[in-house]
Amino acid sequence: MSANEQLATYLNDHLGGANAGVEMARELQKDVEGERDADLLGRLAEEIEEDVETLRALLEIIGITRNPVKQAAGWLAEKVQRVTVGEVVTGSAHLTRLLKVESLSLGVEGKLGFWLALMEVTAANPQLAGIDLPRLVERARDQRRRLETVRLDAARRAFTTVG
Repeated sequence: MSANEQLATYLNDHLGGANAGVEMARELQKDVEGERDADLLGRLAEEIEEDVETLRALLEIIGITRNPVKQAAGWLAEKVQRVTVGEVVTGSAHLTRLLKVESLSLGVEGKLGFWLALMEVTAANPQLAGIDLPRLVERARDQRRRLETVRLDAARRAFTTVG
């Protein structure tokens, strides 16, 4: 497999995951609507959607075809996560939120690693030079920090008793 084919596989894998991340972020933002965590998360879903658009543009620039199987796998993974991490299953809204935030945090951590990996190979792939990778890295770090605050709050609520 050539380096370009490997890059195509890598980009498509991350696109599938990013699509799932958008859905997860939207679901989380609905869950926290009207709470203090809503301000903290801010435009998280929109930011992740912008990252997806950047990734799609990158695929186009490089001339890589989107892999529909990988896109469907990302969609399916998000749906499975939604079903298996519901309050009916966990018995607790706070535990459900904790698990949702952790799932999304893992995705954001993966995205951070993705952008860092692309920065590492920009010299060998000049088509990547048009993408503001340092900005995307910093945004992923910021998203991860915000999610961590929400995650720890959900853990406190889930695992401590009042009174």
